[in-house]
Amino acid sequence: MAAISSFLAPNFYRNRMDCGRRAKASAWVAAGAFPEKCRAFRAYSSSSLSILRRSAFRVSVVAVEASAAAEPEAARRLYVGNIPRTVKNEELENIFGEHGSVEKTEVMYDKYSGRSRRFAFVTMSSVEDANAAIEKLNDTEIGGRKIKVNVTEKPLATPDLSLIQGDELPFIDSPHKVYVGNLAKSVTSDVLTKFFSEKGNVLSAKVSRVPGTSKSSGFGFVSFSSEEDVEAAIASCNNAVLEGQKIRVNRAT
Repeated sequence: MAAISSFLAPNFYRNRMDCGRRAKASAWVAAGAFPEKCRAFRAYSSSSLSILRRSAFRVSVVAVEASAAAEPEAARRLYVGNIPRTVKNEELENIFGEHGSVEKTEVMYDKYSGRSRRFAFVTMSSVEDANAAIEKLNDTEIGGRKIKVNVTEKPLATPDLSLIQGDELPFIDSPHKVYVGNLAKSVTSDVLTKFFSEKGNVLSAKVSRVPGTSKSSGFGFVSFSSEEDVEAAIASCNNAVLEGQKIRVNRAT
């Protein structure tokens, strides 16, 4: 018995000491008073947690960037048609930004007249945002005009050559030119040239087309050799009927 007692005694006391240490440590934690080793452990834990959080954030950012890169721009780039001429990039960004993250906006302007061509392109940050913008904004109104919003059209695989045959020649610019608006979709550059050649010496004529397609934008330009030809064209052709539509003719700036 004595031998057994002497064998058990050290373990008994050791267990009691361990229990005491644990109770003491619990009291320290409850009181917010940490001994040096505990404070060092807490600092190490906080530092490790901060590193883990930063790593997780970096992984998240990389994942988002990789996701955006995986989605081709063509699937996120929206065509926005029939917008008022007064609409600017900032206004479009605000409107589309209500339905997702906007990467960039591009209101299209005519390089000759400097006027808005009444359409724009808006690139969203994701396909999901692009689809949300289409769902919410297509056929809604901006400045009293009903807009069209859809994914950018792909170039036609087999364009209608009868529509663009006259557009293959480069436009010959001149300080003497007119803007021709409200053109029928069937009007080509050749048709425009022949129509205005009856009024003066036409240097060149061009119907503007939606980029990447054979579709007419509904307006064009005609350049002449003299200011007298410009004045004659405006006087005789403004509000004239061409291909079933009354056209607008004014001086291009």
